[in-house]
Amino acid sequence: MLIGNKEYDIKNKTYVMGILNVTPDSFSDGGRWNNVDAALKHTEQMIEEGALIIDVGGESTRPGYTTVDSEEEIRRTVPVVEAIKKRFDIPVSIDTCKSSVAKANLLAGADLVNDIWGLKYDAEMARVIAETNAACCLMHNRDNTHYKYFMEDVKNDLKEVIALAKKAGIKDEKIILDPGVGFVKSYEQNLEVINGLEQFKELGYPMLLGTSRKSVIGMALNLPSDERVEGTLVTTVMAVMKGCAFVRVHDIKENIRAIKMAEAILGK
Repeated sequence: MLIGNKEYDIKNKTYVMGILNVTPDSFSDGGRWNNVDAALKHTEQMIEEGALIIDVGGESTRPGYTTVDSEEEIRRTVPVVEAIKKRFDIPVSIDTCKSSVAKANLLAGADLVNDIWGLKYDAEMARVIAETNAACCLMHNRDNTHYKYFMEDVKNDLKEVIALAKKAGIKDEKIILDPGVGFVKSYEQNLEVINGLEQFKELGYPMLLGTSRKSVIGMALNLPSDERVEGTLVTTVMAVMKGCAFVRVHDIKENIRAIKMAEAILGK
């Protein structure tokens, strides 16, 4: 899979997407990287530790988060994306569900759109991605928890997302899917998704798992967000074992080591 100018072996390897929140209120690291100099310093550290994509987000999606308008989100993210692309040779993802924010950041040099609403929040998002030929990560999300057959419903929801992408002209080789751990799912359902990751392979697209420091780990271990590294590492190893191509994480070095060990055991 080609993202930006980098090729990813999505059939045999698991790659790390490093999280760069340029927000004042993200659940784990809000306010730490929300100026360009701090963001660049953290990006450099993540690259040195092995991250191969940087995911820039300008709006928190923590439970109960406060929404920001497109102009504010653009103000937070575009200077950071421009600075990263100027300084480093690494693909950059923009974490947004708003088409205007996606477009502004793609023009600034972003290579991938990471949409937590899987094209369903903003009707223009699919067109923006298709017209720019950007890669995209499309996450499972919905506005209700009325599941009948949980895993089948999640897969069917993702099939709807794929249909939206194809209708807009987004190429198959540009699509990554995310099962949406932590979004409109109970604690038990989040665990079920992680345990059943291999079931999503039937959809035919590379998978990204995003569990880093999330509440499902906090609930399982009864730990605050800054003490969830070990729990995250377990989910990352599960992602490797079940064939995920990407994991989106905060703690790069530790996750890279876990991936390397898992891949060594599996002979990858």
